[in-house]
Amino acid sequence: MRTACFVDGYNLFYGLLAGTEFKWLDLQALLAHILRVEDPETTLQAVNFFTSGVKPSLASRGIISQQAQNTYLRALVARGVEVFWGRHQLESGKAPRFVDKNTPASRANQVEIWKLEEKETDVHIAISMYRLAARQATLPPEQRIEQLVLVSADTDMTPALRAIHEDFPDMRLGVILPHHEGIKRTVPGSLKPYVHWMRHVVTNAELAAHQFPQRVPTRKKPAEKPDYW
Repeated sequence: MRTACFVDGYNLFYGLLAGTEFKWLDLQALLAHILRVEDPETTLQAVNFFTSGVKPSLASRGIISQQAQNTYLRALVARGVEVFWGRHQLESGKAPRFVDKNTPASRANQVEIWKLEEKETDVHIAISMYRLAARQATLPPEQRIEQLVLVSADTDMTPALRAIHEDFPDMRLGVILPHHEGIKRTVPGSLKPYVHWMRHVVTNAELAAHQFPQRVPTRKKPAEKPDYW
């Protein structure tokens, strides 16, 4: 089964990799493994990775965090992953002050905050999935993508999955939740009615088994694993 994966990079990092020793992830190899576990006849044809650039002024390690992200993305591209960029938007705003868990939020008690939002990613993933599904009818059967897999737990993707499910009933749909084992998270129920299967957890053993080598050759300078990763 010819398969294309669509990965929400923000969801992947904060749901699965942040705070672990597995950030130097060979994403394409991991996805190929998970797909084979689900169906041994599956072949991974494309991995599409959607992300936004780190803002050094807000990152825990400043410019080093930005450099680490760029290095990792170069490694992904060298292995055949296609990267699509969104953007971050930083704006001032107000939010209810947190007092304690027993005190309800109140509009009468607000504080000034900075709001950092990732822009364009969800819409870009949704449109890319739908357009790829639509193009398959124009291709010879032996070249058609037969399955789309979303790597995200974001319920904002529900309308896109529903539209593909309804408009292209022959297209198989799957979801890989970027959830780390040992951390209990709620399964996004709104995604489930529109997919044929859902992987709930990625194990530490799977992450450990699918890491890049220390140095990944590229067309230019090799991508080397960041020291603090």
